[in-house]
Amino acid sequence: MRLNHILRSTASAAVVGAVAFGFAGAAAAQEGPTTVDDIIVTAQKREQSLQDVPIVVTTLSQEALDGAGVRDIKDLQILTPGMTVTSTQSETSTTARIRGVGTVGDNPGLESSVGVVIDGVYRSRNGVGFGDLGELSRIEVLKGPQGTLFGKNTSAGVINIISEAPSFTPGFNAEATYGNFGAWGIAGSVTGPITDKIAGRLYMAKRERDGFYDVITGSGPRQETDDQNQDFWTARGQLLILPSDDVSIRLIADYSKRDEYCCVSTQVRTGPTYPFITAVGGQQAAPAPGFGELPFSRTAYANRGTGQEMEDMGFSAEANIDIPSWNATFTSLSSWRNWSGVNGMDLDYTTADILYRENDGGYGFELENLTQEFRLAGSTDRLDWLVGAFATRENINRADSYWYGAGYTPFLSLLISSQLNAGSGGAIPIRPGIIGCLTRPGTTAQFLAGCLAQGGSATTGPTAPSGPGFGVGHGVQDHYSQTTESFALFTNNTWRVTDKFDLTLGLRYTLDDKRLLGVQDNLGTNGAACGGALGNVGAMTGALMGAGLNQATAQATAGRLAANLCLPWANPLFDNRRISESHDNGELSGTIKGSYRFNDSVMAYASYARGYKSFGYNMDRVQGPTATNPLPITPNNSLLFPSETVDSYEIGLKNTLFNRSVLFNITYFNQKFEDFQLNTFLGTAFVVESIPELTSEGVDADFVWFTPVEGLSLSGGVTYTDTKYGDFTAADLTNPGNFPQLSLLPGSRASFAPEWSATASVAFDRSIGAGLKMGLNLSAKYSTEFNTGSDLLPYKMQDAMTLLNGRVTLGSEDERWALDLWAQNLTDEEYKQVAINAPMQGSAFQTTVQPNGTYYNPALDTQTYNAFMGQPRTYGVTLRVRY
Repeated sequence: MRLNHILRSTASAAVVGAVAFGFAGAAAAQEGPTTVDDIIVTAQKREQSLQDVPIVVTTLSQEALDGAGVRDIKDLQILTPGMTVTSTQSETSTTARIRGVGTVGDNPGLESSVGVVIDGVYRSRNGVGFGDLGELSRIEVLKGPQGTLFGKNTSAGVINIISEAPSFTPGFNAEATYGNFGAWGIAGSVTGPITDKIAGRLYMAKRERDGFYDVITGSGPRQETDDQNQDFWTARGQLLILPSDDVSIRLIADYSKRDEYCCVSTQVRTGPTYPFITAVGGQQAAPAPGFGELPFSRTAYANRGTGQEMEDMGFSAEANIDIPSWNATFTSLSSWRNWSGVNGMDLDYTTADILYRENDGGYGFELENLTQEFRLAGSTDRLDWLVGAFATRENINRADSYWYGAGYTPFLSLLISSQLNAGSGGAIPIRPGIIGCLTRPGTTAQFLAGCLAQGGSATTGPTAPSGPGFGVGHGVQDHYSQTTESFALFTNNTWRVTDKFDLTLGLRYTLDDKRLLGVQDNLGTNGAACGGALGNVGAMTGALMGAGLNQATAQATAGRLAANLCLPWANPLFDNRRISESHDNGELSGTIKGSYRFNDSVMAYASYARGYKSFGYNMDRVQGPTATNPLPITPNNSLLFPSETVDSYEIGLKNTLFNRSVLFNITYFNQKFEDFQLNTFLGTAFVVESIPELTSEGVDADFVWFTPVEGLSLSGGVTYTDTKYGDFTAADLTNPGNFPQLSLLPGSRASFAPEWSATASVAFDRSIGAGLKMGLNLSAKYSTEFNTGSDLLPYKMQDAMTLLNGRVTLGSEDERWALDLWAQNLTDEEYKQVAINAPMQGSAFQTTVQPNGTYYNPALDTQTYNAFMGQPRTYGVTLRVRY
């Protein structure tokens, strides 16, 4: 009967509440498990023992998440080996990676390689999973491609989040938290019956915290002197309706609002452009001797605001109807979600007023999603079967804008004149006023020679630099609108061939149809400087030859000067440019698995899976050279990038040992991605390039021990990955002009793919007398070194590191109250999340092949590098009460 089934499900969820990779603290709702058999998962859409599931699953209870201080998917990585979660320009740009594979989140045109599913509803971008996840039953992390069980296909894995359902037993929970950085938060929930057939649950939370960065603002106008703060509230309401014994309906509505400022970055290496930042009135971290790497610092420089506002809301309705005559259940899951985020940015990451985005709604994106999923699942003595259909309609609206500060024109003049000074043997001085020399319409080589020789300093006369510069204020406003319609049919069936051997077959056919409409628009006179420079390339060549350069060098230098004046936000070829593209594609994916149980304690399995991630459109200004124009200034004809596919093989062994008190699982995996969608920042724009091949090979191992010592549990996991790009050349890319910036990739280890990743947890929980209980929880994660940049530049390496979270709990034996003392990043580990090339501040890659066979030469690297840093040590106290 449906009511009995709901009660059984609730009980099993509570049992899972203290399982592998973390265990119950003093505030646990139920006694913890005593054997491996108590570990139950729903990774295959039915309740099963973890040891019977022929895939790699890490399951984490609410107690485990509380013990490790997990509030959102970024915190989740400390409990999951082989998983990293990072964010960059704002918390909307959050990216999850599994086994070194993921999608950089700065571009909303890219779907996620690692999917986030909350109560069965797919969240199409990782950033929407960043927030207080509320009351959880558990989280299951599934590694490898998924698609025959979850509504939306993913190529690298799924983070499956299951929240606590309403209960017919009345209950109330509340907590209050205070910590360093001025952190405070309150949260509470109430659940219970509304009628004899309807139960409800309401959860609400409010959290605030000061920022982790100290910010030097210079002359402003930014007022905030810290950054990456927290200020949000969330509410989540549910109804569980049981109209009959065979029917259940679960309705969920939620709303979250964030009003914060994030994210600045700080210099990890300041390059030779440092004097030019100073010359236009700016500050940044002073360079190290020899322009080497800087000491770790969370001091940032920004004169412009980084305010960000986000709204996330949605509704879902899940109906389950038992069909006893078929021994089956029909499920309908409908959802509507709307997510929006806008923010401001200081694009130069200094206090110089060069380039920025206002927090006026001109930069951000909105995502609206409708989904409908139907499943019919049942079983016989020998067969567990499932068939389903999934449909979604998604609308993405993105706005992008650029604002010029008063320092843009003089700063660019200093950059260009320094290049000319070096090329002319000092004949052309380094000055802030030469832009007008290069952009004056109808100029001549004679005029340019005289104007440049004076550094553009003449205010009157025949050599005065009278050409246009870059106006102060709003220069670019672009709009993109993408509509996606996707439909899929899928099935997943397990045949128990014998009592020991199971065979699983899953298939999925997906049809995606996407359309992009866009307008790229320059405002006012923006583009005039570029247009003037393009008309003067011949005159520049003649003037440079007069300054002593040979013809070939002069032509190349003139072209480079014009390109510097025609960066994407300044290029008139984008002015009022209309975009209309559409594409559709059908793809067959699926899996086949075989598992053999040698006895009650040992099960072996092997599997093959074909994964798929849809094509998309790069919602950014992208330009490059063409056959008719060698200057890298021509807008790309198409913003389309192709679909990504993966072939994944796994061989695993699941062991339940020592009187079922020890779990030890080990899996070998081999994954080959084709047309891997790499989103990389080239210093001026985000470019999506399809890398022909990426392979990820390695071993996952998990361990749990329910020790003989009362209340003591140990767990851990290790992932070894060898994630590398295949060999490729410029001709293998969609846009060969992108190859110089990607020339370090062929044959190299991918970014965010440490060779070794290991987690460990210890939990101790027992009575101490006088009606009290005490708990201890320590969670740690170790990673070997890895590169944090998609272009693999050496300055973006992160050294091997260990993160440690800890919690001590004192509470009543009846679990009515508990007091937690907690710390995150207990040892105050200093580490980078993501390192980037500072815009317009030097160059890393050269224009010709270097002696090492790539376009990178460390001796010629003039790039300033910035990084978004990981969180420092945080600590505090939390009081919990339950009735």
